Amino acid sequence: EIGRILADAGYRGHNAPQSHKFRVFTAGQKRRVTPAIKRQMRRRSAVEPVIGHIKSEHRMGRNYLAGRQGDALNAILAAAGYNFSLLLRWLKDFLSLLIALLQLRPKSVAA
Repeated sequence: EIGRILADAGYRGHNAPQSHKFRVFTAGQKRRVTPAIKRQMRRRSAVEPVIGHIKSEHRMGRNYLAGRQGDALNAILAAAGYNFSLLLRWLKDFLSLLIALLQLRPKSVAA
């Protein structure tokens, strides 16, 4: 069950039934914000640029897959593409470092 919602300052409410009791905390809120909630809000702020990048660079802006299962698959595939691009960038940096080290290695003189 959802216990709390961390939202942007522009959040305007929800239509959940009264049986679902949860607290809503928005960005910039001062009252009743504990250190744990502040930590979660900072974490949320750190993740949002990644979500924006995934939407623009990894085709998550428009979902062409139907239904709830399509929504889930789209999110999984976008995250996999993002992680794969991070892996390729790391591999490129590692190989360029390895090549640079091999070129700097002194050559032994044959006697």
